[in-house]
Amino acid sequence: MRRESLEERRARARRIASRLRRAYPDARPALQFSSPFQLLVATILSAQCTDARVNQVTARLFARFGSPEKLAAADPAEIEALVRPTGFYRRKARAIQEAARQIVERFSGEVPQTLEELTSLPGVARKTANVVLGSCFGVPGIVVDTHVKRVSQRLGLTRQQDPEKIERELMQLLPRRQWTAVSHRCIQHGRACCHARRPLCDRCPLRRECSWPEAGAGGGSPAPRRQASR
Repeated sequence: MRRESLEERRARARRIASRLRRAYPDARPALQFSSPFQLLVATILSAQCTDARVNQVTARLFARFGSPEKLAAADPAEIEALVRPTGFYRRKARAIQEAARQIVERFSGEVPQTLEELTSLPGVARKTANVVLGSCFGVPGIVVDTHVKRVSQRLGLTRQQDPEKIERELMQLLPRRQWTAVSHRCIQHGRACCHARRPLCDRCPLRRECSWPEAGAGGGSPAPRRQASR
């Protein structure tokens, strides 16, 4: 099978983005929040936990400690008790409280608006930073979670395994203005159709751009063959 050139992959990535836009026009973060700080905390808590469970937890957490100042001054034991259902609760409780303290002390209580400053906070990696930047501050970014990783690999847009390498490769394929929207739509597509164990290939809106079923299950797939757009 002939390997796609970079330009061919870019053209296919843009066709995929167009199909995703038609399939999921209203895609947005599933996490519930009313401020950049709340989205930051919710995203930290979402590691290895479902968004539905996180939303249940943050409804109670933010009712008590909805601002950096309140969370920074809270009793650590109370934070642990509130976030316990999300798993790894001690580590997560320490991370969100220390992040709150640093936001208060270093950034005057305001969530910073650059990738470098955000990733300097405890518990905040590039994925979390890009979620906050794109959803709260309009700064485009590729959010590489398990869904984006799986979908982009199956589509043959990347062979990388490391999330940061996947992010950078996808950034090369898509216009900057589309980064945030494509990320949200890939996440929704992963949840709705491109499941980890039993993807619904027969009803997939990206079927004509994807040869993953023929390539077989596994991690990254060979670059899909060129197929006509619908």
